[in-house]
Amino acid sequence: MRDFNIDFNKVLKPVLIIYAVFFLAGIAFIFIPSFGINLDINFSGGTKLAYSYTGDIGNEDIEASVEEVIDESFTITQSTSLAGDTKTFEITLVGKNSVSAEKQEELTQALTEKFADNEIALYNSNSVSPNIAGSFFVKSIVAVLITAVLVVIYVGIRFRRIGGVSAAVTALITLVFDVLVTFFTCIIFRLQIDSNYIAVVLTILGYSLNDTIVIYDRVRENERLNPGMEIGELVNDSINKVKIRNIVTSLTTFIAVITIVVVSELFGLSSLRTFAIPMAFGIISGGASSLFIAGPLWVIWKRHKAKKAAAAGKK
Repeated sequence: MRDFNIDFNKVLKPVLIIYAVFFLAGIAFIFIPSFGINLDINFSGGTKLAYSYTGDIGNEDIEASVEEVIDESFTITQSTSLAGDTKTFEITLVGKNSVSAEKQEELTQALTEKFADNEIALYNSNSVSPNIAGSFFVKSIVAVLITAVLVVIYVGIRFRRIGGVSAAVTALITLVFDVLVTFFTCIIFRLQIDSNYIAVVLTILGYSLNDTIVIYDRVRENERLNPGMEIGELVNDSINKVKIRNIVTSLTTFIAVITIVVVSELFGLSSLRTFAIPMAFGIISGGASSLFIAGPLWVIWKRHKAKKAAAAGKK
């Protein structure tokens, strides 16, 4: 298995086409009414009420009861504990919509009376003002941007012998691809973009960067051993020597995350879904981008720079 070789420079275009198709699909889903960008109240403001209950209650029945008390638009999410002994549903009002303490009491009383046999009880209530939510959202974006800047600085310094700036920029481009994959995954699967998503993004940035650094390390070593080798051949040989390592690492992590996805789907654990599903797609993208995009893009950069240098020398 270690003997098969891939011409990674030739597969760059098909891989970019696959990414482009996925991104265009994600953009299209944004404009579909039942999909769109679904921000958690921590990012957009609003109120989230969580109730526990026993027995079985249909979503439609809950919606009908809530509509009698609350005029604003809302969503309802039901879930079951891993042991199966606790059932809950969450009522979420996003944006400027909020529920006053009086309305919460009125709603709780209405639900308790309507579903008297289901032992309904309010166990969590959380309200976030739009201003505070906006501030938290900005801080989260700043955290991601700072991470990206540090990535460029770190890669630029570590690989300055082989062209640190170009290596850093191509690594950053692959990270942007990975972040977009996780974002559009949330859109397509109708997942809330919450604090879990920020954790996913930061994790994928580190994970994907590690795979890319492994490749650049091998390129640096190969350049030292084969100083006269053409840049495309040098990078391709380097990627082929580490591809099994990268694939196995990605596959092992992916299996672990898929296990979490299965558990979250079986038990309706929305808090796990918003982490595990984008993480699974991010791992796939992180492994693919480090192999098929970072190196080949760097080759294009270096060849273009060499052509410009040659043209300037002729003048």
